[in-house]
Amino acid sequence: MRQFRGWYWMALVVVLLLIAMVAVARGAVSVSFSAVIDALHGRGDPTAVAIVRDLRLPRIVLGALVGAGLGASGAALQGALRNPLAEPYLLGVSGGAAVGAVIAYALGATSDALITLAAFGGAIAAVFVALGVARVGGRSARADLRTLLIAGVIVGAFANAAIMVALANTSPNNIRGALWWMMGSAVDANWQRVAWLAVSVLVAGGSLVYWAREIDVLSLGEDTAASLGVHVERAGRRAFLLAALLAAATVSAAGLIGFVGLVVPHIARGMGLRTNRPLIIAAGLIGATLVVAADLAARTVAAPTELPLGAITALLGVPFFLIQLRRIS
Repeated sequence: MRQFRGWYWMALVVVLLLIAMVAVARGAVSVSFSAVIDALHGRGDPTAVAIVRDLRLPRIVLGALVGAGLGASGAALQGALRNPLAEPYLLGVSGGAAVGAVIAYALGATSDALITLAAFGGAIAAVFVALGVARVGGRSARADLRTLLIAGVIVGAFANAAIMVALANTSPNNIRGALWWMMGSAVDANWQRVAWLAVSVLVAGGSLVYWAREIDVLSLGEDTAASLGVHVERAGRRAFLLAALLAAATVSAAGLIGFVGLVVPHIARGMGLRTNRPLIIAAGLIGATLVVAADLAARTVAAPTELPLGAITALLGVPFFLIQLRRIS
């Protein structure tokens, strides 16, 4: 099993690198793999160098970070809530983050730091609203799958309405830009945005990995966790806040990209991972690969027209969600 795990980690990294290499080379203007290698070293045709280093490479790195953040966030939420369908998009966390980011955007904020902070505030509010709605009637949100999903739908619907109100008095150009951003896109990637998102993913994702053992205990149930000496409310709140920060950072960087946090933890579990520390790391790697591949499809399937990245992930995620829902019903 240990030898399999070693090959498993190596395979995850190799697949991610291979898909990233293909994504760098393919697009509206294709670049040969040898030209990509030269461009990465600053050699060769200046146009190819500009395409690779200034346009595609930051976009691919941003997509990988978005996927890693969403994958880790989904894995942590599923573990902490003991809910196999939990993920930022379905629980309304991403929608809340979008509300905060759109309000900041509508008020004229341009700094990635300010937009991320506003998105984080919206995500935190969405977490506690969804949990509060799910606990109406005195039932535990962690144990009641259907109630929590309904709460997420309610929060998401409210978030969409709030976004429409926030955009009501903005210019048509801003509305078009915001709507495209709400559908998810990495088209505006730049190295400054990549750096800010990388810091957020490393801090919040690293913290989730550090406290993963607490999530393991939470997944055993509240009574069992308390009997083992874990402060259930504090540990759960910490996991929710860190997952919300990851979701908010991805929303502020690339807009709403749903279902990644749902799909990739199940893929990781299907490969034999059960405890949350390796599961969160694997979900991050698989999520990075999935989003880079989805962004490649968004750029090439209907070229030169570019499809919304969030639409590509939804086309993959919705059938998966329905299959999982049927299994646990």
